[in-house]
Amino acid sequence: MTDFLIIGGGVGGTSAGAALSKLGHVTLIEAETSLAYHASGRSAALFEQNYGKPSTIALNAASRDYHFDNDLVSPRGLMNVGTAQSKDAFAADQDTMHLRSISPSEAQAMVPILNTDVITDVAWDEHAWDLDTDRMIQGYVKTIRANGGTVHTNAAATAIHRTTTGWTVTTEDQQFDATILINAAGPWADPIAELAGIAPLGFTPLRRSMGRIPAPGGHDLSAWPMIFGAGETWYCKPDAGALIVSPAEEQLMEPHDAFADDMTLAEGFARYEAHVTEPVTRLLASWAGLRTFSPDRTLVLGPDPTDPSFVWCAGQGGYGMQSSPAAGQLIADLLNAKTPAIDAGAVAALKPDRFR
Repeated sequence: MTDFLIIGGGVGGTSAGAALSKLGHVTLIEAETSLAYHASGRSAALFEQNYGKPSTIALNAASRDYHFDNDLVSPRGLMNVGTAQSKDAFAADQDTMHLRSISPSEAQAMVPILNTDVITDVAWDEHAWDLDTDRMIQGYVKTIRANGGTVHTNAAATAIHRTTTGWTVTTEDQQFDATILINAAGPWADPIAELAGIAPLGFTPLRRSMGRIPAPGGHDLSAWPMIFGAGETWYCKPDAGALIVSPAEEQLMEPHDAFADDMTLAEGFARYEAHVTEPVTRLLASWAGLRTFSPDRTLVLGPDPTDPSFVWCAGQGGYGMQSSPAAGQLIADLLNAKTPAIDAGAVAALKPDRFR
């Protein structure tokens, strides 16, 4: 019998597991053969504190010290670019993310391939950092194991039953009994809830594709920022000497092992190319992930009001990595009747009660 059984080995499940392992015995099960196989392992992770809805920003702020104290960040910076046709979207982005205006020529000095004949507006923030996602996941797992917890991969839940003392979860090879069940199943959060006899919340898995291209013009990209097109119609980010370009699409999908759509990638490359002087000539690799959102596009963290022994840790969308330390701690605080670090309004906005 374990105190906390977590279904899902992405950033949501591992961060919750790390926090909960300080309160009792944690068992984490992951359907795939490795942790962070789906969305968590395919993220262009960036820590930008003002990215997201107010409750997400509260989680980001509360996560900041963890990221810095554990050396999970490295300088990157964030730039938003717009044209004469995207002024309204650009202004909304700049206001939401609290970016400061710079001139197109200043931006071109940082990123030589920007086309200043087209780009009319640029906003910038140096306070954005790359996140070492692999190190983050491994740190959470190390904490779980250091506190006596166990992690099982290749362990998909095939049946879930409520018992008088908690829950029994069956996989192909094993059976796990637990007092509290944590649903951190990402795109499969609603199917796991239904398997447990809990009403789903209406999560939507949305595909996001990525393509890696050679360094444009042979430039050294190491100091380039992450760049968003106004309205997040595309973005690009340096990655190991190459450049990741995303069409930033949100295509509704059934939960599955997602892959990039060639036409969607081509359309995204075209939007990117409209802002730069170097065309895309070669694709090194492509992939996709499912970013899963709740109906109000805000994370869902906490016990289900119809059965407090069933706990949601889902709907991370594109914010899971940067918000995970505080999100995992919030789960632990709510189950331990401890006052959370974030304000009460943000806590209320994150609880599943809002959907019941």
